[in-house]
Amino acid sequence: MSAARLILSCSQRCFMLARGQGGPLLVAVLLMFAAPLAAEDVDCENAFTQHAMNRCAHQSYLQADHALNDAYQQAVSAAQAMDEYLAEGDIAAETLLRDAQRAWITYRDKACEVESLLFRGGSMQPLIYSTCLERETQSRTEALRLFAEAF
Repeated sequence: MSAARLILSCSQRCFMLARGQGGPLLVAVLLMFAAPLAAEDVDCENAFTQHAMNRCAHQSYLQADHALNDAYQQAVSAAQAMDEYLAEGDIAAETLLRDAQRAWITYRDKACEVESLLFRGGSMQPLIYSTCLERETQSRTEALRLFAEAF
C-alpha cells in the first residue's frame, strides 16, 4: 500500500471514529497518548520554555489556592464563633463571609481575564492569567487570615 493510500485510509478511519462510530475508543487512545505529557515533571527553577513557564505559573496558583482554602476554613470557624453572639435579625457572619467569598472569586477571575487580554491568543496568556490568579489569591488569603485572627 502506498503512503498516500495509507494516510487516506487512516484519515477516513479517524473521521468515522470522530463521527461517533467508535468515539469512546478514539478518546481513550488520545488520552493514552496525552497522559505522559500531562505527567511530565517541569523544573520550575529552570523553566525556560513558554510551556514550562505556563505550567509552573499554574502550579504556583494551585498552591496559593490551597492556602486560600485553608485560610477560608479558619475564617469560617471565626465567623461561626461570632455568630454565637448574633443579635436577632442580624445576618449571620458565616453567611456574609460565604457571600463575600463567592463574589470575590467572580471578581478575581474576571479581573485576571482582563489583565491577560493583551496576550489573548498568545502563548503568554496562560502565564499572565495564572500569575494574576496567584497574586490575587495570596492577597485574599492574607485578608482571610487577618479576619480569622481578629476574633
